[in-house]
Amino acid sequence: MSTKIHLEKDVYTTAIERINFILDEFERIYLSFSGGKDSSVLLQLFLQEAERKNKLPVNVLYIDFEAQYKATINHVEELLINNPKVEPFWICLPMNLRNAVSSYQSQWQCWNPEKKIRWVRELPTYDCVINNLDYFPFFTYGVEFEEFIVKFSEWFAQGEKTACLVAIRADESLNRFRTIKNLKKERYNDLGYSTKISEKVYNFYPIYDWRVEDIWSSVGKFDLKYNKIYDLMYQQGKSIHRMRLCQPYGDDQRQGLELFRYLEPETWFKVVDRVSGANFGNLYANTYLMGRMRVVLPEDHSWKSYTFFLLSTLPKYESEWYKIKFQVFFDWWGKHGYPIDQEEQGLRFSSMMFDKEERKREAKKEIPSWRRLAEVIIKNDKICKRLSFAGTKGQFNKYKELKEIYGY
Repeated sequence: MSTKIHLEKDVYTTAIERINFILDEFERIYLSFSGGKDSSVLLQLFLQEAERKNKLPVNVLYIDFEAQYKATINHVEELLINNPKVEPFWICLPMNLRNAVSSYQSQWQCWNPEKKIRWVRELPTYDCVINNLDYFPFFTYGVEFEEFIVKFSEWFAQGEKTACLVAIRADESLNRFRTIKNLKKERYNDLGYSTKISEKVYNFYPIYDWRVEDIWSSVGKFDLKYNKIYDLMYQQGKSIHRMRLCQPYGDDQRQGLELFRYLEPETWFKVVDRVSGANFGNLYANTYLMGRMRVVLPEDHSWKSYTFFLLSTLPKYESEWYKIKFQVFFDWWGKHGYPIDQEEQGLRFSSMMFDKEERKREAKKEIPSWRRLAEVIIKNDKICKRLSFAGTKGQFNKYKELKEIYGY
């Protein structure tokens, strides 16, 4: 189990030391930038130290997901355009991204040339914008975002030792904490704020131990630039801990789809029209269907029969996708005290009969249950985060294979 080690230094001083170590240790460096508060602070701190060491300009990777707030694009322009301190790679290429608001269109493709008439925004025209499909020798049409960033890092490295700075903070989510604290990952010189991505390429997380309060304190104390969308979020009653800036159709981000309507109503109708299920996601993200409310068991059903019923209502490829995930889930629990004891409809399930105490443990996800499986299906959780799965590289290649096998 990972434990926190408290240092005598403040997080700002420690981050500056980490940045200087990276600048001294690596010749090839780039920073992954999203336009959000964390990456904005990291970029500006990095530029400050790079300038002091006479190591400008700094290479910056910005992947534009098309469905962005205008305020975000304004902030990206503010930091990347006409700034002699940076060498930006502004990527506007057709990539496949997660669509968690539809059971029938599980992915959507930003900057899809066939959907140009429905693009949320016009393609930016700056010299640093890359939208030529032949620009990168590794690029394939419709590549997944997670695969692109790895291939970009290898392309950028050109076989040399390379550092990529990423503004992940461990306290923002459990998945981000796991990304950094995964003990199985190789690190650079055994540094806890680094992970090996590929041969000679390492990610570094200089502000991984910052809290959101540290981010905003640094903005105020050092007069740093920031995305003004956060001002609008605050005016809408969002606490600083609930302000997230991601593509609007993802698994977590669908909870904030309604913010587009309130913060930038002129962008909202384009967001709804762009992706299948977007308006449904907005209307029902916080309800029984897709949100956080408790899933209710229908009369005349057990959780087991209800799970099978839900599987039967899905398109065949969707059903098979969940069955594959469920099988991994049961195999794992079978090795940890809940052995598989029967085979049914192509899936092996445990009996899972709980007493009162076990039901409490089930609610805490300490033991498996049929209820959790039904909840995953109802809430369109294709990654199966509610079963403690994490997103994996290339997982939707398997999903696409199932579509090809079973059709729509």
